[in-house]
Amino acid sequence: MTTLLVLLLLAMGVYCVAVLEAWITSGRFRLMAPACSAIALLGRESVVPRKPDLLFFEMAPIVLLVAALLAAAVIPLSPDLIITDLATGALFLNAALAYVLVALIMAGWGPNGAYAMIGGWRFLGQLVAYAMLIVMPITAVAMRAESLATTDIVISQSGLWNVFYQPLGFVLFFLAAMGLAFLPPFDLPIAKGELASGVEAEYSGVRLAVFRLGRMVLIVTLAAATVTFYLGGWQGPSLPPWLWSAIKILLVTAAMLLVGRYVPRIREAHLLAWCWKFGIPLALLNIFIVGILLVVIP
Repeated sequence: MTTLLVLLLLAMGVYCVAVLEAWITSGRFRLMAPACSAIALLGRESVVPRKPDLLFFEMAPIVLLVAALLAAAVIPLSPDLIITDLATGALFLNAALAYVLVALIMAGWGPNGAYAMIGGWRFLGQLVAYAMLIVMPITAVAMRAESLATTDIVISQSGLWNVFYQPLGFVLFFLAAMGLAFLPPFDLPIAKGELASGVEAEYSGVRLAVFRLGRMVLIVTLAAATVTFYLGGWQGPSLPPWLWSAIKILLVTAAMLLVGRYVPRIREAHLLAWCWKFGIPLALLNIFIVGILLVVIP
C-alpha cells in the first residue's frame, strides 16, 4: 500500500513538473499540455534507425526510468511514507543514479548516429567531472547524521536544516543535481541548438515518451533528494508531513527549471575545468568545515 501511495504521489509530481516546464518554456500555463503531448507521442510511429545496436537502443529509455525510480525508493516523504528504509539509503541512492550514465551512453551508442553519440559522450565527460559533487556533499550530510539512512538524515535536521549548517554543500549538490538531470545550462547531452536533441534525436513515438518520462522522474527524484538532505525533509509546522515534502519538492523543482533558463549553455571544456579546479576542492572544504563543526559543536 505504501509503495502504491508513493508511486501515485510521484506520478502527480511528475505531471506538475511537466506543467511547470511547459509553462517556463512557452510562457503559457496550460494544465493539459503534458497530457496532450503524451497522447501525441504515443500516437506517432516509433521509427527505428537503419543500423542500430537494437538492445542498447530499446533498453536506454527503460534503464533511465528504472534508475530514477530506484533512487526514489529510498527517499522518505514522511516518517512512514517510504518504499524501503535502508540503513545505507544515501549510498543506495548514489548507486542508483550511476545508472543514469549507463542509460545515456546506451542512448548515444544504440542509434548509431553522430549527434546521439556526441551527446552520450558529452554526458560521460561531464559526469566524470561532477560525480564527486554528488558523493562528497552526501558524505558531509551523513557525517552530521552519523548515519546513511535517509530517515535519520531528515531527523538530524530537526534543530537546524543542513542548508544553513552546510550551505556550500547545498549549492554544490544542487548544481550537480541539475547536471545529472541534464537541465540548462548543463543540457549538453541534448543541446537542441547544437546537436538537434542529441541523445533524444533518434527516438520517437513510445520510446521518446518513455525517455522523457524517465527524465521527469529523475528531476523529481533529485529535487526530493535535495529536500531530504538539506531542507529538513518532511519537517514543518501545522501541515501533514507528506504535504510539507510535496511543497518543498515542487519549490526545488521550480528552482532547478528556472535557474538555467537565464544562463547561457556552458561549454563542456569549461564545465570540466570548473568542476575539477573549483567544485571538488570546495566539496573537500565543505567536508572539512562540517568535521570541525562536529568536533567544536557536537
